[in-house]
Amino acid sequence: MASLEPLLAAHLASGATTLARCWRVTRRDGVTLGFTDHDLDLSFEDTTFEASTGLDGATLEAAIGLSVDNGEALGALSAIGITEEDALAGRYDGAAIEHWWVNWADVAQRVLILRGTLGELRLRGTAFEVELRGLSEALNRQVGRAYTPGCDCELGDGKCGVDLSQPAFSTTLALTVAPVGAVVRVPSLDGYAEGFFAYGRLTWTSGANAGVVAPIKNDLTVGGERRLELWESPALPVEIGDTVSLTAGCDKRGETCRLKFNNFLNFRGFPHMPGEDWVTAYPRAGEVNEGGTQSWITYAHED
Repeated sequence: MASLEPLLAAHLASGATTLARCWRVTRRDGVTLGFTDHDLDLSFEDTTFEASTGLDGATLEAAIGLSVDNGEALGALSAIGITEEDALAGRYDGAAIEHWWVNWADVAQRVLILRGTLGELRLRGTAFEVELRGLSEALNRQVGRAYTPGCDCELGDGKCGVDLSQPAFSTTLALTVAPVGAVVRVPSLDGYAEGFFAYGRLTWTSGANAGVVAPIKNDLTVGGERRLELWESPALPVEIGDTVSLTAGCDKRGETCRLKFNNFLNFRGFPHMPGEDWVTAYPRAGEVNEGGTQSWITYAHED
């Protein structure tokens, strides 16, 4: 539990309080916004907390130990706060958030009760609802190595070592045809084989979606035209002339690592692990059944 400074503790013990909630959101692009459920703006720590945003705390659960703290906040979309365009573009996904209880009569009397990130942001007409996730949310993430046939690296990270800034693995181009749903049609990508950008990333570098990164589901050639299938349609309208940056994808297979990226020395998968067919295998006449590696290889490749 956060400790209270003496003046705030005395204020709370008085029985008649002048308290308000304040939230500060710092997006991953560095934009900082402040909100409060008080009816006047409040300022502290070089941030002005706007009262005209209609933000209101819904629920907040805090737990002792390693349990996950979580909560929700509700607010109205406004020009000086969270806009529909920014929300749809995902610019608040994973943004850092700080939540205070503040004595609005003396903002020096305050206590930070939650520090974490924003979770899912849902739009409700002209309003939004957002999850507040505490720092213990990170404990839900898998850490350490995963023993799987495929590589457990993220393409281009420190363990992988592939330099995705090289022209061999990335390119930038302008759209000459408007997307249709989640399919982005691009000019012929000379030098990049069909499927090269599958599982990669498309980053909008101009237009309404600028800065948004979209995972690529598939990369196909149809009628001499390359079509990049995204997992989701662009959140905001796309115009002809908008530019995108394409980054190669990896399907985590050892063959891809060796042939596509010439990086097999850094491959972190276990391609020779026996699969489920070996777990359910049983001895059969005429086959090797002594329990060695040859046994499961025989079963794994019998098809």
